[in-house]
Amino acid sequence: MGRPDRKLTLQALERVLDSLDAPRNGPALYALLSTFSIAGLLLASSESALAREDSLWGALWAGLALASAFFGLNATGLLLMDQARGEPVRDVVEALLDALARAHRMLGALALVVAAAALVLAGLVGLLWLARQPVIGPAVFTLAVPVGVVVLGVMGLAAALLVGPLVGPSVWSGLGARATVRLLWRLLRRDLIDCAALMLLVAALTAGVTGLISLVVVGGGRVLAQLAVWVVGIDLPPQQLMAGLFGYGLRAAGAAGAPVAHSALGAAALIGGGLVFAVALVLPTLVYLRGCCAVFLALTQAGCKAD
Repeated sequence: MGRPDRKLTLQALERVLDSLDAPRNGPALYALLSTFSIAGLLLASSESALAREDSLWGALWAGLALASAFFGLNATGLLLMDQARGEPVRDVVEALLDALARAHRMLGALALVVAAAALVLAGLVGLLWLARQPVIGPAVFTLAVPVGVVVLGVMGLAAALLVGPLVGPSVWSGLGARATVRLLWRLLRRDLIDCAALMLLVAALTAGVTGLISLVVVGGGRVLAQLAVWVVGIDLPPQQLMAGLFGYGLRAAGAAGAPVAHSALGAAALIGGGLVFAVALVLPTLVYLRGCCAVFLALTQAGCKAD
């Protein structure tokens, strides 16, 4: 017989499978697409400033890109959490304001997790230092090997399955920093296997959506590139259009060895391809974020209130 509180149920699997509906969340789609677009423009400005050897403005634009991505992803997560809970999806502006108000919770939770990991690593380093002693060294090192392997392995697994995917949904659901860390510790002790199984399902769904979108983009891009050359008669290398579909700019495409045409049509091909790349990147990200929300709800079985 299984545990009476086992989280890996048919309802939990259905919740995760419902993540495929994430692209239908119009506000979340708009918020994430805007986030990627703004962050991409800021990164391009940073790259341009660094190319002019203006490190101050380059660092400033890069910092703004990181901040916009952080707050935009959190706003998108709030919209997806509304959808995952079956509640009315809030307005995008309201989600952005809520993301600004809750940012300190996520940063605080991450800081507490990093501090706890640092303490554990410090203890392990101390154990290894004792192994240098001439008398007790071999015995201590015999103990340090299995302890270190298990501790480091569990820490890596927890970072991949708990901290990365679930800190965001925990804050989006209303939990504070300390409550989030307590929840992660409880899940690590009691529900790590269930969490691993559900997150593997989320990863499979995300990979499947990514594969389908890549097939559409690559197949459609190659056919359109040939049609553009044959029908329109433009002097545009097909590789330039394909470079745009994978997010390359004119300078980046040239640096990568792709033939480029420095013309209005060539720039238009890269811009249009960049729009396709942005949409292709947004859809799997929406599925993944919604899947993380579904895993959180399945593991907690109910929305938790902020501490």
